[in-house]
Amino acid sequence: MKKWLRRLRGVIGTAFTWAAVWGGVAFILSLTGFFGTGTFSIYVVFATLWGKVGFVGGGIFSLVLGIAERRRRFDEMSLPRFGIWGGVGGFLLSLLWLYGAGPTPTLAEIMSTGVLMGLMGAGSAAGSLALARRTDDRQVLDAGADVADIGLTEEEKRELLLGN
Repeated sequence: MKKWLRRLRGVIGTAFTWAAVWGGVAFILSLTGFFGTGTFSIYVVFATLWGKVGFVGGGIFSLVLGIAERRRRFDEMSLPRFGIWGGVGGFLLSLLWLYGAGPTPTLAEIMSTGVLMGLMGAGSAAGSLALARRTDDRQVLDAGADVADIGLTEEEKRELLLGN
């Protein structure tokens, strides 16, 4: 039972992290005029909407990652692989967005929105792993581990040795 609660906490934590980042980025882009002009309250509404989308995206990513990589720990996964799973989660999110928004989307809408949200998901996933590793490294260092013990994952060592 504790294992499921820990996983649920991880899904919720990832979802809230993505919500904060996506909402913050949308708000900043709104202030710069990236999405056009409007009032401050419109920017807040827009940021809130993208925060909600980020929350769902973080949850989808966590579920995709949990299914695809359930036997691996964070320190065993490479940053590119993590980013790919984030991209998959972002693309799935775009399909939910488009098919839930109204009429059947065109292939161009699916591809453009899918690419955008896939890239946002990949970036968010890579950032999540970097943050998790940084937090984990601090905890290990605080526990008194030797700095030499903290380094590349086994997969990263293999890639480095094989030159892939």
